[in-house]
Amino acid sequence: MDSMMFALLFFFLLTLSSAHAKGEIAVYWGQSIDEGTLTATCDTGNYQIVILAFLITFGCGQTPAWNFDGHCGSESSCHKLQPEIQHCQLKGVKVFLSLGGHLGRYFLCSPDDADKVADYLYTNFLSGQGGPLGSVKLDGIDFDIEIGSNLYWDDLARQLNARRQNERYFYLSAAPRCSFPDYYLDMAISTWLFDYIFVKFYYPTCQFNSETGDPTLLTHAWNQWTSHVKPNNKVFMGLVDAGHDGALPYGYIPPAELCSRILPIINQTRNYGGVMLDRFEDARSGYSHEIKDCVEVGEVVMASQM
Repeated sequence: MDSMMFALLFFFLLTLSSAHAKGEIAVYWGQSIDEGTLTATCDTGNYQIVILAFLITFGCGQTPAWNFDGHCGSESSCHKLQPEIQHCQLKGVKVFLSLGGHLGRYFLCSPDDADKVADYLYTNFLSGQGGPLGSVKLDGIDFDIEIGSNLYWDDLARQLNARRQNERYFYLSAAPRCSFPDYYLDMAISTWLFDYIFVKFYYPTCQFNSETGDPTLLTHAWNQWTSHVKPNNKVFMGLVDAGHDGALPYGYIPPAELCSRILPIINQTRNYGGVMLDRFEDARSGYSHEIKDCVEVGEVVMASQM
């Protein structure tokens, strides 16, 4: 093939890839009955990843407990979620289980304890053998560690990775705060075993200034995160939605501004993955519907991946 033919072929593939490649929208589900069912969430067609929140108690010999507020929890059967999870997966939506959250009682006592927790997670949520959610094979485990100790989460990541290498592959994700590095998850993320990093860009040190429209803190933190993780780790920008009373919280990015000013910058990053939202807020506002067509990968990214 001469150089002219090769150049034309490269341009064609680049154009085709850029036209069809899309970033993804991930959403946390399970913290309000008013967010709708899991089935309805996946039927919107707006999300590619749904994260069930949360497994709130585990580790150090504790009896595990889960809480999908208003839907079901440790005190009521969550087996009813099995057909809904499978419905989502048949539609091509990945379904993860999130560990932690801002409430609960969870921590790890030792590397051996991390091994036991990994075994519990694999057996009950990833193997299809049966567990709190029925006989499901979830697509991944998410670390949303916000309280307690920062110890042994890296051991848990390694133990889960060993199981996915030996059994069936599933994804690992983490949801750190945007301040770099994250106190709770830094050691775990530094194992480079996580496929997805859902960074919460709604804390004062790195959020969008909704009063002035200044994205400096946000883009600086984005560059820190995307340069820290591996190129094939997908980094998502976690966003806050409008308040219940219609007021705009500090850090809120209007959809039009996100599409015109923020995404054209961050989607040029090779490991850009998309946007992360909360289902309850999104169901109320329709934010994901307004942004889904512009959550896309830029041509620079596609060129670098060929």
